[in-house]
Amino acid sequence: MDQEAGVNNFEQQFEQIGIRCSIVRGGSSKGVFFLEQDLPPAGAERDALLMRVMGTPHVMQIDGLGGANLLTSKIAVVGRSASPGADLDYTFAQVEVDRGVIDYSGNCGNISAGVGPFAIDAGLVRPVEPVTEVRINNTNTGKTLVAHVPVAHGRARVTGDLRIAGVSGTGVNIVMDYRLSLGAKTGKVLPTGQRTEHLQLDNGTELEVTICDVANTAVFVRATDVGLRGDELPAEIDANEATVNLLREIRGKAAARIGFVSDWRKVDEESPLLPFVIFVSPPSDYVALSGNAIRGADMDMKARLVFMNHLHEAMAGTGSMCIAAASRIKGSIAHQALQGTTSKKTLSIGHPNGVMDVVIETANDESPHGIRFEKLGFSRTARKIMDGTVYVPR
Repeated sequence: MDQEAGVNNFEQQFEQIGIRCSIVRGGSSKGVFFLEQDLPPAGAERDALLMRVMGTPHVMQIDGLGGANLLTSKIAVVGRSASPGADLDYTFAQVEVDRGVIDYSGNCGNISAGVGPFAIDAGLVRPVEPVTEVRINNTNTGKTLVAHVPVAHGRARVTGDLRIAGVSGTGVNIVMDYRLSLGAKTGKVLPTGQRTEHLQLDNGTELEVTICDVANTAVFVRATDVGLRGDELPAEIDANEATVNLLREIRGKAAARIGFVSDWRKVDEESPLLPFVIFVSPPSDYVALSGNAIRGADMDMKARLVFMNHLHEAMAGTGSMCIAAASRIKGSIAHQALQGTTSKKTLSIGHPNGVMDVVIETANDESPHGIRFEKLGFSRTARKIMDGTVYVPR
């Protein structure tokens, strides 16, 4: 979808409006990508348009481009940036499936892996071979991401030998650098200044948690503390109403503690995406969503991420960054789940569809969390699936 291709921004029809877009898979998610200039300004009109594009609200999103799953009901809006040190502005939108809700509170690491290739192919960034460094201002968090995108013949490369869990086949290795995403929403790695703290649940019990804010904000709990094993798959969690309600309460009370909501009971309305709930446990063998046997020996810890009251089928890229950061904060819930040393330069996270490896290097310093992050990133693959025009009834 070259920006210079001369395509009209809007194709006017008698009963419908056509808007150019691309469908892009980024990591283990898929989204509809738009150029900023092709959309109405941010606000209610844009929100209504984007939900109509996806076919929300409808459990099957049958009248739109959504795939009836939160991982395929995502949108990226991309344009050139006026921010110092950034090439692009990128806004992520998470569109719910069966509720008329569109959320801009956080970023999506998987979708962000598609932003650099999309922008290069659209003519927004000058390609430099063999790898183009694309500095991306994520407007959701106000943080800068750096994508290292392999390029050939002026286009983003697609084929390669990197295989990631949750995606068929292989692709080119796009390295995402998240070192500048510390304190993404709150300005602090530990928003309350505490490595662990207690939430009082309505049933009278106290739950020890860690609230961490890197890439996106998350609240960490031990799997066993909420009656779980830690190797659950989505169907087992999503079908258990009592567990979903408990995890919602944890999310709501953590959100209230850090000022995301006015009352924890309003979390689905006031902060439907963040914080993530991540329950962690030590390594063990289990069977993945794909049916593959996953060995505990191949991971440093298990983690399951819950967003919008659903268990993620794999692992959110931003979630992996928050897990990695928390795992290096001594005494945190994530640190307690680790098997082995924290001096490794990688962290292997067992998730519902396999194992994800992320890069993390730290050094001691005098900050409240006691460390400085020198490297923090992950590798993803991405592929443009379609360029075209999406039609929306007037």
